[in-house]
Amino acid sequence: MRKDVGYFEGTDSTLLTALVCEGYDTIPVSNGYDNHGRHIQLINQENKPDLLVGYVHKVFAPDDGDPNYTTYQDIFHTCRTYGVPVLLEVPRKLQAKARALFDDVPDVVQFVDPADMLKVALGILGHPSK
Repeated sequence: MRKDVGYFEGTDSTLLTALVCEGYDTIPVSNGYDNHGRHIQLINQENKPDLLVGYVHKVFAPDDGDPNYTTYQDIFHTCRTYGVPVLLEVPRKLQAKARALFDDVPDVVQFVDPADMLKVALGILGHPSK
């Protein structure tokens, strides 16, 4: 059975294409704002992706006080609860600043330089080395 990689809208198409070519399925996931795919809060033990990838701005949304919108805490909670690794694509020089945007970043979340995304993703997915 092929493993699933969930992705937020706008994720690098080259990365997604490479993952498909390496034998993985890509599944759109909504952050609650863009309605792009399955809503992150509907993920459960039965339908969870094996990996979730995206950009920081898809996870870090302004806190406008609207209780109907998904916060990064909601996203992190879902991923931590179901053991879904999260790769957030951030240039190396901005990773410390990106991490500082979030309180209590769980172990399942990694900030990864764009040049390393495919390698890190394949490693998490258990892809055999070539």
